[in-house]
Amino acid sequence: MTKIAYLQCPTGISGDMCLGALVSLGVPVEYLTEKLNGLGIAQEYQLKSELVQRHGQQATKVHVELAHADHEHHHAHSHHHGRHLPEIERMILQADLPSRAEAWSLAVFRQLALAEGAVHGIAPEKVHFHEVGAVDAIVDIVGTCLGLDWLAIANDAQGWPLLYCSAFPTGGGTIRAAHGEMAVPVPAVLKLWEMRGCPVYSNGIERELVTPTGAAIATTLAREFCAPPPITIKQVGLGAGSINLPLPNILRLWLGERTSFPAASSPTLETIFVLETQIDDLNPQAIGYVFEALLAAGALDVFTQAIGMKKSRPGILLTVICHPDKLPECEAILFRETTTLGIRRTTQQRAVLQREIQQVETEYGTVRVKVAWQEQEVIANVQPEYEDCAELARKYNIPWREIQQLALQNWYLANKDKN
Repeated sequence: MTKIAYLQCPTGISGDMCLGALVSLGVPVEYLTEKLNGLGIAQEYQLKSELVQRHGQQATKVHVELAHADHEHHHAHSHHHGRHLPEIERMILQADLPSRAEAWSLAVFRQLALAEGAVHGIAPEKVHFHEVGAVDAIVDIVGTCLGLDWLAIANDAQGWPLLYCSAFPTGGGTIRAAHGEMAVPVPAVLKLWEMRGCPVYSNGIERELVTPTGAAIATTLAREFCAPPPITIKQVGLGAGSINLPLPNILRLWLGERTSFPAASSPTLETIFVLETQIDDLNPQAIGYVFEALLAAGALDVFTQAIGMKKSRPGILLTVICHPDKLPECEAILFRETTTLGIRRTTQQRAVLQREIQQVETEYGTVRVKVAWQEQEVIANVQPEYEDCAELARKYNIPWREIQQLALQNWYLANKDKN
């Protein structure tokens, strides 16, 4: 079974909320600490977790407690000024982390440095992770990657975790930062959303809800920002944020299996657009032209129905079915070639059988046959192509039905051993 995860962030996301949700799902704090210490930061922080209440709901709060300046002499003075990306990358590469955690951590830090660099107009390598923030960010980011790896969430073909994420609440107001007051969402968060084209909304809470670290983790590792995918939920992790909000400040990480429905063998579900408009003042000859233009533009289907309209006029209802990427073109054709002033659109799910075109030889020539499967083995539908049959029927002056039946017969003969 394919293990997948969904991040639901009604009150946003931060690095420590991610860690909280992972610990809540059973990732041991000792394991995280042991692996993180491979980064050479053992003297600089302590990881603690506790159960807390948020509006009467229990969740896990993870604290990254930083060692104070009196430890400063233990490590090189450069750390006092924070770390740059190349140094953090070296630390990660030398830490002997599990390979997925290493790759994901490098990717998150690179993404965060790209965003911060773009905000300040400097190269990612020059971005400065501030003295306090550096250790925090390292523990949050590498710890989260370690946790996702530990939970054995499946990979996609490119090696990313099958992690999905909800839309983000924007938050609002201002926060105090190193450079003075800043508007929320802070520039790095806004840049990360822009880089990934994230969906966002306001839940009316005027606080910082998404932190740069949280945004970097989600925008780097999530495959998609969407409503929950089909998932059989096995376990839900609850990670608490630091501040109290009008909503329970909890990040919820759903862990489960990708629902086998729709399985590869049964119908695949896809989203299609259905466009319709009714027309009562157009020369019927124009309709034929519209059909051709729409089908040429890649519409899946076009059909008309006769209807009675206002003032008792006979009219037609014109319906077009197309894939989402063909919508603008199909709409443009309808507006250009008909008298319509408005087109309704709805999205629908359509179940599609697997299909392929096969060639069948007959004594009159080759006919293409469309074959569709219900299950891996079960043939659901075999249809000879109309045009091929018509061409041979005209050429040899034989009824169309005869050619069509011949093609079917020959297909079944050729395939009888397989069935």
